[in-house]
Amino acid sequence: MIQRSEESQTVEPTLSDPSTPNIARVYGYWLGGKDHYAADRTEAERLTAVYPHLLVLARQSRLFLAKSVEWLAEQGVRQFLDLGCGLPTGENTHEIAQVIHPDCRVVYVDNDPAVMAFVRALLCGPGVTAIRGDIAEPDAILADVRARRLIDLDEPTAVILAMVLHFFDADTASDIVAAFARDIAPGSHVVLSVGSGDEETGDALAREYQAGTLHNHSLEQIAAFVEGLELIPPGLTDAMAWKPESPGQPPSPRSGGHILAGVARKPYARARAVPRA
Repeated sequence: MIQRSEESQTVEPTLSDPSTPNIARVYGYWLGGKDHYAADRTEAERLTAVYPHLLVLARQSRLFLAKSVEWLAEQGVRQFLDLGCGLPTGENTHEIAQVIHPDCRVVYVDNDPAVMAFVRALLCGPGVTAIRGDIAEPDAILADVRARRLIDLDEPTAVILAMVLHFFDADTASDIVAAFARDIAPGSHVVLSVGSGDEETGDALAREYQAGTLHNHSLEQIAAFVEGLELIPPGLTDAMAWKPESPGQPPSPRSGGHILAGVARKPYARARAVPRA
């Protein structure tokens, strides 16, 4: 495993613990990735035994991400901030966006040094940068992005929070979204996908998950994460059903687990009416 120093651009070794399940590696395993250890595979298979549909849900979430990035690039968005990006897989954010417009710029952010090693080694090219940052500290990430002039946050930007907010309690998740939404320009978008489930399935997975703390958020809680933003139709729905600007449809009422997904736009300020003399 390698890590590339941002200052010297030299390749240095980095350490990881192969005996402990890792959030990014478990998720990468479900997506068919190759960068995982026995502990990750054991954890992934154990959770799949608790709820066999997990594998399908993970892949549906990845397809949603691809569709949303493609649509945003088609709408003219040229900047993407991919938070908690995880391990590289097929169809990464910059690969999708730059097919639509080669000048799209993407900043990948993750707090895991092992993930950063892979991202810096594999996701490279014009307009692509990776920085280490904790999404629980959005102000620090935003300050870093501005200081390095990686993207211009005064221009429309897509902030991606894919499959990460269920690792925070509802209040913290709301604060994270609000902090990024507050700092990005009007016309920017927030992309989110969040694991959710009925009481039996969601709570069972939250209890069983060992690679991190997992929270089972309801549809109402997830909708509150993007309060003040304008949800693009169909609004919050099952990841597999999300199609941009299609008629709104509620999430499937079926029991079990879901990936709830949506894209929300930061509105432009409305001009104040000038009183007539």
